[in-house]
Amino acid sequence: MKQFSWRRLNIVLHRDIGYLTVAMLIIYGVSGLAVNHIEDWNPNFIREKRFEQIEPITATERDTVKAEAMRQLGLTEEPRNFFRPDPETAQLFYENLTYSVDLPTGNVMIETTQRRMVLFEMNQLHLNAPKGVWTFIADLFAVSLIFMGISGMFILKGKTGLAGRGKWFVLIGTVIPVGYWIWYQYLQ
Repeated sequence: MKQFSWRRLNIVLHRDIGYLTVAMLIIYGVSGLAVNHIEDWNPNFIREKRFEQIEPITATERDTVKAEAMRQLGLTEEPRNFFRPDPETAQLFYENLTYSVDLPTGNVMIETTQRRMVLFEMNQLHLNAPKGVWTFIADLFAVSLIFMGISGMFILKGKTGLAGRGKWFVLIGTVIPVGYWIWYQYLQ
């Protein structure tokens, strides 16, 4: 009978949990990259703007402004919402479409919004938008990441393992976030 080995069990669990979580690693990795650069682009939606010109609207009463804007823009369907962010602007909101009208000039910005295929869904999962059962799945994934990090340190032995050069990589990997946080909080 073979003797029980903690090391062997660690290797097997590390390997199998790695295989089990590979799709989640890719989803969270791609989504993380996308969200990290949110200042540069919108990772969830493609937004396009175009401009039109209509006659200036001089009315001030809410319903009259809305009716005149719709008439001049050739819109027959009632907007989902109508908003006046300031006295000179009227906004008509439709599904995936917004008309922003500068009333004194008649300048109209038309903004269309379209979901980024696949990336939108990845971001929703990463940010736990579904809640419910997904929270449990995401928590299991987080626990598996913690396990993978810890168990990975004990796979190799000797000079290539934690007792050898591995300790230096762990140290560097720890210094990077801790050092950055200290710099960010106190030295910047």
